Amino acid sequence: MTDEKAATLSRKAYEAELLRLQIELVKLQEWVRAEGARLVVVFEGRDAAGKGGAIQRVTHYLNPRVARIVALPKPTERERTQWYFQRYVAHLPAAGEIVLFDRSWYNRAGVERVMGFCTGEEHRLFLRQCPTFERMLVEDGILLRKYWFSVSDAVQQERFQRRLEDPLRRWKLSPMDLESITRWEAYSRAKDEMMVHTDIAEAPWYIVESDDKRRARLNMIAHLLSSVPYHEVPPPVLDLPERPPSTGYERPPRDLRTYVPDHAAHL
Repeated sequence: MTDEKAATLSRKAYEAELLRLQIELVKLQEWVRAEGARLVVVFEGRDAAGKGGAIQRVTHYLNPRVARIVALPKPTERERTQWYFQRYVAHLPAAGEIVLFDRSWYNRAGVERVMGFCTGEEHRLFLRQCPTFERMLVEDGILLRKYWFSVSDAVQQERFQRRLEDPLRRWKLSPMDLESITRWEAYSRAKDEMMVHTDIAEAPWYIVESDDKRRARLNMIAHLLSSVPYHEVPPPVLDLPERPPSTGYERPPRDLRTYVPDHAAHL
């Protein structure tokens, strides 16, 4: 993609296309619910690659009872003794549900591998078992989509700096994020090895170029929609009923309740 083409995406065009895609996502949601489908979307990539922003745009207008985000904390002592995939299985969708993994079982191939949080044998076992695990999901009827958000080192550095200076986003920056700067090549090698073993026909990896966040979001959502054979489900016919006449109910005096102060009145 040339710089000239990248520069043609204005905010107005971005917002218009994003809204169009989000309308389609609602249609996808209703199809999933009506058909009893199960959709899993895995979001992976380096720190500050734009995964969180993409997930927010995907779920913005969706029903949280249908589409839920799974972002697991570090495993407990008990979970460390379980089969590695076990705690992820508990979050897989039932019929009519969409699950978006904000990082997933691929932690073992990335952070755990590079930071030494797993042994070499545990990492090798993961690379052997992961394709089998994902084939089992697909064979059972789960729609599995895997997206890797790819960001350059220069853009990652810029985003880290902005987080450091922005009090609203400072919480996004952790010591682990800073480690990723000094271990850039180690993460690159780990990602390449992961792709060799887990980019399988049944569940391929899709790379999202994410130096341009707006473009990345549109590209990812458009691809997801194109990869699922959904169709529009006609909504139920609803008519607002007329309000019945009053039967004499009177609201209790306001001074019997505690109201939130009108902060906005002082702006």
